[in-house]
Amino acid sequence: MDTGDGRRGTAKSVRPCRRIVQNARMKRELGKVLRSLTGGNTEVSEVPVEEDCYRVEFFNSEKLERKVMAPRYSLLREVGRGSYGVVYEAIARRTGATVAVKKLRCDAPENVELALAEFWALASLEKRHENVVQLEECVLQRNGMAQKMSHGNKRSKQYLHLVETSLKGERVLGYPEEPCYLWFVMEFCEGGDLNQFILSRRPDPRTNKSFMLQLTSAVAFLHKNNIVHRDLKPDNILISEKSGVPVLKVADFGLSKVCAGLGGVGKEGEDKNRCVNVNKFWLSSACGSDFYMAPEVWEGHYTAKADIFALGIIIWAMLERITFIDAESKRELLGTYIRQGTEIVPVGEALLENPKMVLHIPQKRRSSMSDGIRKLLQDMLAVNPQDRPDAFELEIRMDQVTCAA
Repeated sequence: MDTGDGRRGTAKSVRPCRRIVQNARMKRELGKVLRSLTGGNTEVSEVPVEEDCYRVEFFNSEKLERKVMAPRYSLLREVGRGSYGVVYEAIARRTGATVAVKKLRCDAPENVELALAEFWALASLEKRHENVVQLEECVLQRNGMAQKMSHGNKRSKQYLHLVETSLKGERVLGYPEEPCYLWFVMEFCEGGDLNQFILSRRPDPRTNKSFMLQLTSAVAFLHKNNIVHRDLKPDNILISEKSGVPVLKVADFGLSKVCAGLGGVGKEGEDKNRCVNVNKFWLSSACGSDFYMAPEVWEGHYTAKADIFALGIIIWAMLERITFIDAESKRELLGTYIRQGTEIVPVGEALLENPKMVLHIPQKRRSSMSDGIRKLLQDMLAVNPQDRPDAFELEIRMDQVTCAA
């Protein structure tokens, strides 16, 4: 699970997972106990833990009693790390369920902006979707106090301070020695990300078909709920295998945008109208990961159709197993590109420089790709966003071409 490294990520800055640094500072930090209430603030108590026990526990409490109750979650191990956050595997004590806990440090405006974007996107979803990672709860911790976050909570000074920090672009939460954290409790995906899952197995047409349908369903759901992800890439697509079959989960909404005020216009055809509306909302922040960015994103003037382009790159790379080696992490990553001499250039950047360039889909001579899927990928990767299907149309067409294949 990605933890974010700034407003614009690139394929050269993919964050590798690292083990916990076992030093005194980390031990002190992870030895703290965070109490989470359904409303209001409560103190954060420090509970001694053994030197070799790295865990943070969330507690319930009754009224104003200071008695420590049974812990809600226990952190087990670190599974991912970025420049401003860490992701842990954890256990819910009451149910025994495995969850993911993402700890984000909100000590700079850009970090606060990323954290709030993720919270707003996931908290705005009134319904669940099987292929979108589920947020269980979010807790704000600062200066020995903890508070459960709720969307648009105007009574919470801490929440309002976070919003003000993001809007003003300057720290308003106090001194640096008073760190502020947001803790996201989410479903845990034990299958890793799409890179790991696909590249560690032999090609399987049935899995590819299932994944294409799941991905288009997830993006259609997000767009119908007026959310533009803006950073779709294999790193941000996680795999759950709890049901015995792989289920994709779109995750990491740190760069996402909730397009407020874009409701449907009546019950009949409401979903389609929402997709149309979200594609009329113009965005200007050039953000994302370069190998998956649409041409118009590089220019800083785009709509939700940029997600369709990114999805086209991902599906194309998945079907043909097109990969590149990340310069920093040395990981092999799924992603299509254009070769220019000895260099590889992102498809979106190449199309921006040469809009008349023809993409050779499939790229490999021996390919089992059907004509229907080939045509759909070409439409998803059209230079002009107007020529791409919206998420609603894409979901229908993907169902048709996969059935035909």
